[in-house]
Amino acid sequence: MPIAEVISLYADDVVAQHARPKETAARLTRILEHFGKRTLADLSKGECKRYAEKRGKLAAARRELSDLSAAVRYHWSEGRCSALVPVILPGKKTNPRTRWLTRAEAAALIRAAWRYREIQKGHKTGRRSLRHIARFVLVGLYTGTRAGAICKAALMPAVGRGWVDLDQGLFYRGAVGAQQTNKRQPTIRIPPRLLAHMRRWRRRGISRRAVIEWNGQPVTRINKAFRSACKLSGLGKDVIPHTLRHTCATWLAQRGVPIHEICGFLGMSPEVFQTVYGHHHPEFQSQAVNALTRR
Repeated sequence: MPIAEVISLYADDVVAQHARPKETAARLTRILEHFGKRTLADLSKGECKRYAEKRGKLAAARRELSDLSAAVRYHWSEGRCSALVPVILPGKKTNPRTRWLTRAEAAALIRAAWRYREIQKGHKTGRRSLRHIARFVLVGLYTGTRAGAICKAALMPAVGRGWVDLDQGLFYRGAVGAQQTNKRQPTIRIPPRLLAHMRRWRRRGISRRAVIEWNGQPVTRINKAFRSACKLSGLGKDVIPHTLRHTCATWLAQRGVPIHEICGFLGMSPEVFQTVYGHHHPEFQSQAVNALTRR
């Protein structure tokens, strides 16, 4: 069975339902460049390893081979082949990112984005082209919502988008009409300070249709502008939009919020929380420590 046919079926039936179909399609294109003329019988641990070596970036190779594995599983589930061929991911899975922002770093990031003035022909102008990043950072810090869900958040119900009910103070993070995925997006109550900001943005016309807008249009991608704001504030390349979610989880843990409430607020399993953020919680290993110090 040609791998090209396997990927074609997966692209036609599944990829369009992904949160970022263009990125998935780009990864599958790279897979086709290497495996396009091969068949499922050619898939082996050695071949996957050679692909990773050719790719040069282990993490990227693992992500792309994961897409290939999903395509093979879907092809098999549709009854197109008699046996499920495993795709062996090379190397070991990298540790989860643990970078989070201190309150001083978060303040510096917001301040840099808010105060920035665009430079044209060597002179500062009155164009404030990063203020939407300041609003994005506030939403990320206060809600721990993933970047894609923040950018898609509308101010009224819309198919394919989450939305914010500013009257009731609720953030419906899951897209209307979307299927449930492993990335949980539960509805949450918006913290009062953030809710006051959002209501002011709507009142002043800063947010008309979406929570985060630039030049009157909803923002679809935030990465490039976010990197600019990080550079201006002195933060390194290890700070990415997802760092805001880590920061929110870490701050909640440090404040001693019950773990089940943190997991419910962030849409996170207790196992993930304990693995990544548990050591920040005041109750982390407290019983063991107290037992060793008790006479």
